[in-house]
Amino acid sequence: QVQLVESGGGLVQAGGSLRLSCAASGLTFSMYAMGWFRQVPGKEREFVAGINWSGQGKSYSDSVKGRFTISRDNAKNMVYLQMNSLKPEDTAVYYCAADWVGTGGAASVEYEYWGQGTQVTVTS
Repeated sequence: QVQLVESGGGLVQAGGSLRLSCAASGLTFSMYAMGWFRQVPGKEREFVAGINWSGQGKSYSDSVKGRFTISRDNAKNMVYLQMNSLKPEDTAVYYCAADWVGTGGAASVEYEYWGQGTQVTVTS
């Protein structure tokens, strides 16, 4: 079955960096756009970044543009989120998601598969 497993979360001070990874299995990875979303308790899941199947098309939310970079390695079935200049408001559970023949857009309903999430906590 399809599995998406996130890793790389943790506790970091404001201004620091983290790199999240998502390992995909059970799917033809290169047929899927991938996205990163985040969620804080009591709030809706929020789009962070998306990437199309080839890695040439990328999109970001305004809140992370210029600080976060999404990338993928189709040979390894991996997608990454490099997070720099972290702020306390970036604290959330981060999820990766897969969208079959999608574009990596912001609509969570477009994504068929989701990981379990990894916690990112940024202290001030």
